[in-house]
Amino acid sequence: MRVRTRFAPSPTGYLHIGGLRTALYAYLWAKKNGGDFILRIEDTDRNRLVEDACEIIYRTLKDTGLVYDEGPDVGGDYGPYIQSERKQLYIDTAKELVERGAAYYCFCTKERLQKLHEDAGGAAVKYDKHCLSLSKEEVERRIAAGEEYVIRQNIGTEGTAEYDDLVYGHISVPLADMEDQILLKSDGMPTYNLANVVDDHYMKISHVIRGMEYLSSTPKYNMLYDALGWERPVYIHLPPVMKDKTRKLSKRYGDASYEDFIGKGYLKEAVINYIALLGWNPGDNREIFTLEELTEAFDLKGISKSPSIFDNDKLTWMNAEYIRAMDDETFKKKAAPYVVSSVGEGFDLDIIAGLIKPRIETWNQIGEMIGFLRDLPEYDTSFFFNKKTKCTPEKSVDMLIAAKEELEKLRAFDVVSIHDSMIALAEKLEVKNGLLLWPLRIALSGQLVTPGGAIEIAALLGKEESIRRIDKALSMLS
Repeated sequence: MRVRTRFAPSPTGYLHIGGLRTALYAYLWAKKNGGDFILRIEDTDRNRLVEDACEIIYRTLKDTGLVYDEGPDVGGDYGPYIQSERKQLYIDTAKELVERGAAYYCFCTKERLQKLHEDAGGAAVKYDKHCLSLSKEEVERRIAAGEEYVIRQNIGTEGTAEYDDLVYGHISVPLADMEDQILLKSDGMPTYNLANVVDDHYMKISHVIRGMEYLSSTPKYNMLYDALGWERPVYIHLPPVMKDKTRKLSKRYGDASYEDFIGKGYLKEAVINYIALLGWNPGDNREIFTLEELTEAFDLKGISKSPSIFDNDKLTWMNAEYIRAMDDETFKKKAAPYVVSSVGEGFDLDIIAGLIKPRIETWNQIGEMIGFLRDLPEYDTSFFFNKKTKCTPEKSVDMLIAAKEELEKLRAFDVVSIHDSMIALAEKLEVKNGLLLWPLRIALSGQLVTPGGAIEIAALLGKEESIRRIDKALSMLS
């Protein structure tokens, strides 16, 4: 059996973490076994469609490296890959199920269904099979008269439905707990209950990988497979990704999507690596994987039954590990757009890259870290106090006057020249380096913490701007 998996999202917005993890596991299992990974768009819920959502899905999967072998925008032998374009196939299948006694026409109005609900005291109530007893002739007469109808699945009332899931094991659900769900809506569009079965069969999906919320519904789907004489797929249901111990991650509640994390300065490689470990254990202590390494290591036996809590701090740590592992040229190339957007052009990128690479965890921290280069922030003279260097505002005045005189003499204003000049000045003044460099760094940056010392900052600012900032500090201290 050739392994064929699918990712079947609804185009209702950005691709969120839980959905991306499902896509990742489906991709990994297919590629691990030399099989095919298929993208299918489930757009039968027309009321929830979001414009451009399909493009977001295509872009996200390709950006993360989860390249699908078949899909709406790449084609394939089993299309169309958008459900709304397969409408007639669902209608024909639903009618076949009626002929086989596995489904029936239902003409119940919204008012009747509402009354069932009201008669139950407002509690949830199953459909009462009211239309199951209609004769074939009456059904044909009412259809011919233009009455609105749906097609419902005909589920027995006694016994159990059973199947095996590769993660959760043997699943058994009493038929009495199931409802005659709608398969085909009054507008001729299928519900998920019918469409997922029809599509998975005709697209030859061998392994269905999806969230555990479908565990209890899967027996209904299996009844459709059996009624039509189709082979059931292998099921792998995944535990949820949680926001905390009680709440699931959900786009409905505004939890971050993949593109949100990219927008916050996370690397796509780190995001994929992290979500792979949300519910799957490689069987050893490894935490850092390339996509190729994940493909090689992935095994369904490593999938947990327990929910996973999304830990943003852990993702941030992992992202930092990816940044540290970059060679200097790659880091500089990736950091450059963030540097330019933060401080503009004209600053020495080599110096900046050397200062920030050991310190940042996400790209968006670059702006927070070096923004003072473009605009000197407002700061207080209390910044010039420093117990370690024994610096005070009074001593700072003397240090800044001396430093300004030496810096003004320099012809070459680079890191080496500034360093040699300041070290020589500290020796001449018979003070420790820190006593000289602390007030200079405050004057140049207006910050207590910077990604580098006074020497590097001065070199980045240039002579004119450095002198201007020193003058401002002296005016504040006078």
